[in-house]
Amino acid sequence: MTLLALGINHRTATVAVREQVAFTPTQLESALAELRSLPHISEAAVLSTCNRTELYCVTDAAGEQIVLDWLGRFHNLRVEELARCAYHYHDNDAARHLMRVAVGLDSMVLGEPQILGQLKDAYQQARQAKGLGGELERLFQHTFAVAKQVRTETGIGKNPVSVAYAAVSMASRIFDDFSRANALLIGAGETIELVARHLHEAGVRQLTVANRTRERAEQVSSSLGGTAITLPEIPDALEHADIVISSTASPLPILGKGMVERALKKRRHRPVFMVDIAVPRDIEPEVGELADVFLYTVDDLEEVIEENRRHRQVAADQAESLIEHGVGSWQHERRIRNGGEVIRDYRRHGEALRDQARDQALERLAKGEDPAKVVERLAHQLASRLMHQPTLTIREAASQENHDLLSAAPRLLLPPKPAFEQPAPPAKRQKDDTPA
Repeated sequence: MTLLALGINHRTATVAVREQVAFTPTQLESALAELRSLPHISEAAVLSTCNRTELYCVTDAAGEQIVLDWLGRFHNLRVEELARCAYHYHDNDAARHLMRVAVGLDSMVLGEPQILGQLKDAYQQARQAKGLGGELERLFQHTFAVAKQVRTETGIGKNPVSVAYAAVSMASRIFDDFSRANALLIGAGETIELVARHLHEAGVRQLTVANRTRERAEQVSSSLGGTAITLPEIPDALEHADIVISSTASPLPILGKGMVERALKKRRHRPVFMVDIAVPRDIEPEVGELADVFLYTVDDLEEVIEENRRHRQVAADQAESLIEHGVGSWQHERRIRNGGEVIRDYRRHGEALRDQARDQALERLAKGEDPAKVVERLAHQLASRLMHQPTLTIREAASQENHDLLSAAPRLLLPPKPAFEQPAPPAKRQKDDTPA
């Protein structure tokens, strides 16, 4: 079986494609069940964020195309279109990719810490859906250990910078004085919590958090002295907002062009800075056509992110080295496990032959046959049955000139030769007593 990682991310696909391939929280349970039930797929996990959708599977050689076809079918996308922006990794490369994702080396913001939490959520969801077996379970656990080591031993997690920070940093280029700006945040997840914290630290004092449930919005806003509202109250709050940053899991846009136009008229066309971090998008792209709106998506944050990337490159190089070591140890453990499985199968086979020969010998003894002949026949049968399959395999390898197998056979089948043999002591010279 092969470990497969297949997906798209911010480097290979535009936000328009990513939002079509993203899984909403309500879709994940059914998606995992479908993916796990596909032929040739024995284990599966799904990671879906604003910047990537990735499927991790244990499969055979036919599984890659099956997974790609299923992903297109699930999201009503042509497989050809999906294949143009999809990437795939196998075995060690798949493990390396997962570890790089976990420590933020494959993120838009180098070293951003959020992705590890999202990966842990994906792991838990896969466990609950019974999508994990021994292979993916061990890989995720090993990946989390490597990520912890990277965070502890390198500077990649110092002064954490995220998409949320990048959004606030871009806003600071437009607003000279944050203390007079009114911010409206839509959503109440981890990203919006980070945005709210960064805005508060930057000086924003008028903060409104809108969410589907008021209770969750209050959890985010209360510690920062902000206000909590529900989504239907957004139109009234929008007319007072100088900064709008949105990040929800809604499958449909929350802010439409008409709603924003009405708010701009009440604002007397004072400009609004908007950042849509969500995938699928929360703000209709047409909103960006309005004269008094500066609308950015996650893809527009690249300039801020590149600046951050330069500062963290040294730590990233150290992280790459730790990941290579992590991949090597995972590969070593995997080989040992595979060897253990072969040993267990071989022992089961030998024990089955032993039990069969023993039972036949006991039957003969019960019939009164000569014990010496029964024992002799038992020894002969057992030796012949144990040597039968290796003998056939060696003959086949010889006929096909399979030199690798032929050279390995003596180490597997024959006892080791002594490193050196002690020479036989010289015969003592007999004393010649014959008279001269």
